[in-house]
Amino acid sequence: MVLISTHWTGSSDLSEAEEAEIETIKQHREELLEDIKKLKEQIAQVFAEIECFQNEERQETDHNPGEQTSKLSQRDKLLSLGRKKFNMDPAKGIQYLIEQQLLSSDLQEIAKFLHKGEGLNKTAIGDYLGGRDPTNIQILQAFVACHQFANLNLVQALRQFLWSFRLPGEAQKIDRMMEAFANWYCKCNPGVFQSTDTCYILSFSIIMLNTSLHNPNVKDKPPFERFVSINRGIDNGADLPEELLKNLFESIKNEPFSIPEDDGNDLTHTFFNPSREGWLLKLGGRVKTWKRRWFILTDNCLYYFEYTTDKEPLGIIPLENLSVRKVDDPKKPNCFELFNPNCKGQKIKACKTDGDGKVVEGKHQSYKISAATPAERDEWIEAIRGLCPPGNPQQSLHRLIIHSSYFCLSHRNVELISGGRECVSELKHARTLEKEREGFLLLAPANVSRAESLCH
Repeated sequence: MVLISTHWTGSSDLSEAEEAEIETIKQHREELLEDIKKLKEQIAQVFAEIECFQNEERQETDHNPGEQTSKLSQRDKLLSLGRKKFNMDPAKGIQYLIEQQLLSSDLQEIAKFLHKGEGLNKTAIGDYLGGRDPTNIQILQAFVACHQFANLNLVQALRQFLWSFRLPGEAQKIDRMMEAFANWYCKCNPGVFQSTDTCYILSFSIIMLNTSLHNPNVKDKPPFERFVSINRGIDNGADLPEELLKNLFESIKNEPFSIPEDDGNDLTHTFFNPSREGWLLKLGGRVKTWKRRWFILTDNCLYYFEYTTDKEPLGIIPLENLSVRKVDDPKKPNCFELFNPNCKGQKIKACKTDGDGKVVEGKHQSYKISAATPAERDEWIEAIRGLCPPGNPQQSLHRLIIHSSYFCLSHRNVELISGGRECVSELKHARTLEKEREGFLLLAPANVSRAESLCH
């Protein structure tokens, strides 16, 4: 038997350029490993601080077992710690509160605790309520039942409901939550709609109307007649009373939905009000061909898509440490370039989807992009410079990890009325689309009005 070593020990067959490229790849790999190591150390430090705090609390309890005031203080501290745990990991936070006998395991009590929301992150509440586990679904139903919707019109009920948590980004979670809302609203207001499906569809329509009327990027504000048109036949084949639709329309027109403020760790609003968006040409990283892409500039990141209605972005480019400049290209006019002035010759930390739909590291050492006109190019450069703060590679990697974890989120795939690129002729048929509705994002971006116009 002949043993063959799998270790590469060098080869005289490699050119100097190839050896230099291998060395660059090795260096890049080491930098990535170091970045990951630092992130892990930061996470470990946070958990160590929590553990230290818990130990101190236990010692205090042991030293003062008989003092009622101390017990109350201890309970408050443990409750505060439980809330912090919930905000970091909702399931573990609930488990901790139950173990510490600060919260009953009764699902109704958990729902009331979440509805009260004292000290709880509303993003975490939404994430927990949207879970697909049967227990989470039962808690969601009990949570919805904490709301008093009797004698409220649909917009009033939606205002109350959407203020009690922040909608998650995943389409399946949103679907479950809006389903539960529609069921409870119809139970509180029998006779308003012929079915819960009517309430469900109209609720989505109202949320899209809110976006179309109040997002500054939507230039074509829909009139009342369009709102009536897209809701024809949704009440078991019948039309809803025009007076009802008029009241709902005017309510949203006069006052947009209020969105609960949180720490901004979810992506529900990532594409709600972008700094800039539009069609541009992008030069490929490995294969040097120009391709037309839809770009979104927001939250210190540049996202690009194949179509405005795609289910996920093709790529995400964090802007930390990057610079932008005008460049000339013999084949394309009005070009600008994204590059890292401090790491020439190395790939920019970005991610993209490959042909199999897998998320992979980007191949670009710089990104060359072409606009339609010189003015458009200059506007993009100015907008990007405004979102290119100095940072460090670790921050860039951290942002990339967070954003790529939501990579399946589609900001423009309004599948309620458009199944991908196949138009649904009437809103009433949308309920027959696939239940996943991957990427249907509530309070969606500017293109909602364009999606609505497909239905005419």
